[in-house]
Amino acid sequence: MFALTQYTNRQREIAEVVLRNGWDYMRGLLTSGKSNEPQLPTPTVLRNILIELGPVYVKLGQLLSTRPDLLPAEYIEALSELQANVPPVPWEDIEKQISDQLSQPLASIFSTINSEAIAAGSIGQVHRATLRSGQEVAMKVQRPHIEEIVDQDISLIKGIAELVALTEFGKDYDIISLANEFTTALKAELNFTREATYTDKLRQNLSKGTTEWFNPEDLVIPKIYWELTSSKLLVMEWLEGVPILTAKFPEPEKEKQKRKEVTTLLFRVFFQQIYIDGFFHADPHPGNLFYLQSERVALLDCGMVGRLDPRTQKILIEMLLAVVDLDAQRCSELTLDLADTNTGISLIDLQNDYDRMLRKYHNLSVSEINFSEVFYQVLSVARNNKIRLPGNLGLYAKTLANLEGVARSFYPEVNLLEEVKPLVADLFRRQLVGDSPESTLLRIALDLKNLSLRSPRKLDLLLERVTSETLTWNITLQNLDNLRKSIDDSANRLSFSILVGSLIMGAAIISASSGSSQLLVLTNILFTTASFLGLWLIISILRSGKLK
Repeated sequence: MFALTQYTNRQREIAEVVLRNGWDYMRGLLTSGKSNEPQLPTPTVLRNILIELGPVYVKLGQLLSTRPDLLPAEYIEALSELQANVPPVPWEDIEKQISDQLSQPLASIFSTINSEAIAAGSIGQVHRATLRSGQEVAMKVQRPHIEEIVDQDISLIKGIAELVALTEFGKDYDIISLANEFTTALKAELNFTREATYTDKLRQNLSKGTTEWFNPEDLVIPKIYWELTSSKLLVMEWLEGVPILTAKFPEPEKEKQKRKEVTTLLFRVFFQQIYIDGFFHADPHPGNLFYLQSERVALLDCGMVGRLDPRTQKILIEMLLAVVDLDAQRCSELTLDLADTNTGISLIDLQNDYDRMLRKYHNLSVSEINFSEVFYQVLSVARNNKIRLPGNLGLYAKTLANLEGVARSFYPEVNLLEEVKPLVADLFRRQLVGDSPESTLLRIALDLKNLSLRSPRKLDLLLERVTSETLTWNITLQNLDNLRKSIDDSANRLSFSILVGSLIMGAAIISASSGSSQLLVLTNILFTTASFLGLWLIISILRSGKLK
């Protein structure tokens, strides 16, 4: 166990922050390695602790905010508000970092670079520049020496996870695996080429947007300048615009219609990512959704993405319909389908929890239901029943919550059912016939042809076996041995009863037909034997407990 006297300066600093903010559970772990039942601090206290611990822990809090499958909604809301209030690194240090990442002098690549940071975060900061070609670009530069800080804090996070793992709470939620998952995600953010790859993939997927859903020309994802991008420097196209919630429209009389069109576009863009591509931008908060001067919508900051396999996509679509129908039984079944393991889980208890949860929506119209809130409660029901769901469902729920929040703020009159219904119908059509109905029909035709060619031969073989009496049926009955033993016991007792009855009847016949002393002795022997055997039979039946 760790003791405060063994802490490094950083460990001691973390302990002091935790103790100063009054987290008694962690106080017990840090001082003695022992504690009562795990208790999280209040959402506000947890947020304050992470802010005081610095940029790396703020980033950890932001990652935690993507896991509503682990934390209640009030914690997700508090952690979602975390913003790294980090002063920018001085330009001299940033300039050196940029120079180290490029093979040519800055002056030969850029005509101008704004030394004032446009934004500063826990991992990097953004500067605006102009290439020699005249193209405006945004440069995301990694903070110098951030890797050493991240490595140090990651080792401490894993150490705390090992302590928590000793508790029942830690075992139920496999805290060590979760810590590894979060620290892996944290280190992944240090590699800007990963974010560049995600950005390119999203742009490629959405550039061939589903034509029935939206026009790809209405959406912009910044172009990556790969020849200038490295693990610590990301150079991308500069997009002139404003965060979507601050957008102004030049024609007030058309503003309502324009807001409706933009809202519809956002829903359709994200539904394609989630339910068709299975690869989606997982952080659509207002700061990452821009309304451009060209009256188009831009997706920025593609460093956090989620992935869904086709099976999970299908289950989530069905879950959406089950929520709309307020079907507790179907929600329970689908939750177990999604679970990593469903051993030891009571379907009845799970269904009862869903029934209580969905009952509050019975008097609401579908347009009044907050779907992201409902899905958070779905995750809460799973969490309370100790059902471990895949981590990507947390990103899925968080994405829907952010998207719905932005939509309601941008266009308060949005009708979610109206937006979602045609998309869900089209998704089911795609699952039935695929993206190419002609190919699907051709496959079905080929399967039917193969079936028609094989069927006569199979039928001929069956008839041949029936007529030649060579058909053998293999039937397996469970618990057949117990049934056979029970029948054998019953048959033995019946035979024994018949024998006893025969002895008594024989003795009676002999006694009635003759009065000699020799026959009288035989009669008495038969009666005695029959009485003894009959008594033994009665006792054995009573002892077996099967008199009735």
